[in-house]
Amino acid sequence: MIRAPAWLQRKLSPARRLEWYPPFRFMGVRVLELSPDWARARIVLPLNGRTRNPGGSMFGGCIAALADPVPALACARRFPGYLVWTRKLRIDFVSEGRTALELRFDFDPEQGRHIGEELRNRGRSTPSFSYGLFLIDGRLAAQVLNWVAIRSCRGHPGAPGPARPPARERGST
Repeated sequence: MIRAPAWLQRKLSPARRLEWYPPFRFMGVRVLELSPDWARARIVLPLNGRTRNPGGSMFGGCIAALADPVPALACARRFPGYLVWTRKLRIDFVSEGRTALELRFDFDPEQGRHIGEELRNRGRSTPSFSYGLFLIDGRLAAQVLNWVAIRSCRGHPGAPGPARPPARERGST
């Protein structure tokens, strides 16, 4: 898969970098709207030869691949310095994806405040986000419920900053 060189990635907007993410690029994903703080995202998943199943509708795996990282990326942007990943993903395929699909994600400001409080008080949060993918005519094709794990970096071996001492310094062999 072709990936943009580092110098080009620095020149690309966040929306264009998202489009260049290899799985998204392969599927032909296009970002319609992406607010700087990820409070709002509108992303199109086209129905094409790479995303269409033998029955003529959108592959469920393509829908899942697009739906999976969006809330985690939004949380990583809004809460820097924390480890963030998708904890759980549930998709209800409401109707066949016989057209391009538009993912519509909105980050509720009240939920953001609540997450911030949990992070300050507990150093962790596992919020859930509900959003959908819609057909061109506006009908819901897939309802998504996505839980995101947001955790403190402290003590995590791959995290920036002070890490745990190497095993030999802790007395292990």
